[in-house]
Amino acid sequence: MENRLPKRKLGSQGLEVSALGLGTMMMPDNEESVYTIHGALDLGVTMFDTADIYGEKFMEGKFGGNERTVGRALKGRRDQAVIATKFGITGVDMKAHGHPAYVKKSVDASLLNLGVDYIDLYYQHRIDPNTPIEETVGAVAELVQEGKIRYIGLSEASPDQIRRAHAVHPLTAVETEYSLWSREVEDEVLPVLHELGIGFVPYSPLGRGFLTGQIRTFDDLPEDDYRRFFPRFQGENFSKNLEVVALIEKFAASKGCKPSQLALAWLLAQGEQIVPIPGTKRLDRVQENLGALEVTLSAEELAEIERISPQGVAAGERYPNFQQS
Repeated sequence: MENRLPKRKLGSQGLEVSALGLGTMMMPDNEESVYTIHGALDLGVTMFDTADIYGEKFMEGKFGGNERTVGRALKGRRDQAVIATKFGITGVDMKAHGHPAYVKKSVDASLLNLGVDYIDLYYQHRIDPNTPIEETVGAVAELVQEGKIRYIGLSEASPDQIRRAHAVHPLTAVETEYSLWSREVEDEVLPVLHELGIGFVPYSPLGRGFLTGQIRTFDDLPEDDYRRFFPRFQGENFSKNLEVVALIEKFAASKGCKPSQLALAWLLAQGEQIVPIPGTKRLDRVQENLGALEVTLSAEELAEIERISPQGVAAGERYPNFQQS
């Protein structure tokens, strides 16, 4: 694969990134992660997604580990990368926080963790129900004026929240789960983004790994794997979702591609403003995912995928009850 990947524009403020980015949430702080990020850069990936809460020490109440890993990997290659990070989830209790003073404290911590002078794309990770979004985005807009960040984003925001935030300062991107088995954004969120000229960044575009076809039984998940707590990976839901994956695998085989590549190609076909960020720790998986950029889907093939995996096909909720709010 050539180093020059196709580019896509996120939003209307000038941010251009590779058509596929790299989610780094699950990367441990080790040399393999650095090797994978370097390899992704060499392949032409330019967008790297992290958050201040990601990292191996999260459950111990220690934050910023993943940002430090990403920063270490990008040292000396900062000009090749678009760094996206997030603020707004505090503590292991997963509380959303958006007070202006907290925003300014958070960005300084992330800049330090990443070892950079500015952040390209800064998301509010979850919307604080106790702070008007206008106040939060107003504080983030001040960071743009100060040169600490370049572009503003929201994660898991409603259409009303998107409109209110965009009225304060133009948003560049919204990041939300979106894949062949998580299509809730199609009803209201995507139309609003299209109307306002805001880019869309799907996280978990491979259904937390389920759509790769690599997970066959519940025991394929390591004992400490967080996905064991997710409804779609449990009991009868697991069995029903395996049936959907089998159909996707069969269709992918007819196309001569991997199911993961088919799932990503389908996402890319949903709009030019969409930039998925599949996450992985391994460079071979990055290479496999980039193969999706070579998969073209006709109108007839898209219709067949719609038949196989219509909206609402997945059995089970996206998150466990304790994380739903």
